[in-house]
Amino acid sequence: MTKRAGAHGAADAHPTDLSKHSLVIAGHRTSISLERAFWEALQDIARERQMSIAALVASVDAERGNANLSSSLRVFVLKEMARRENTTGHPDQAKAD
Repeated sequence: MTKRAGAHGAADAHPTDLSKHSLVIAGHRTSISLERAFWEALQDIARERQMSIAALVASVDAERGNANLSSSLRVFVLKEMARRENTTGHPDQAKAD
């Protein structure tokens, strides 16, 4: 389930618009709000790893300790983008594993 904050239609969507998603993680339903750009990046990473977005979020959740889940997901995406850039020399080139 996806809900986006604001009254804009899809054509008016911006990368900084918040998007709220409900997921089941470790058997518990939770809602996470992230900017659209981060959700898109998480979806790309999940697709490349051939896993569901819920499984990817659960893996970040398991490693986050006491940190906020939304913040942990943002940091995860940033680290993944940096890893890709270091591996390929370009942040959009992901096929280096």
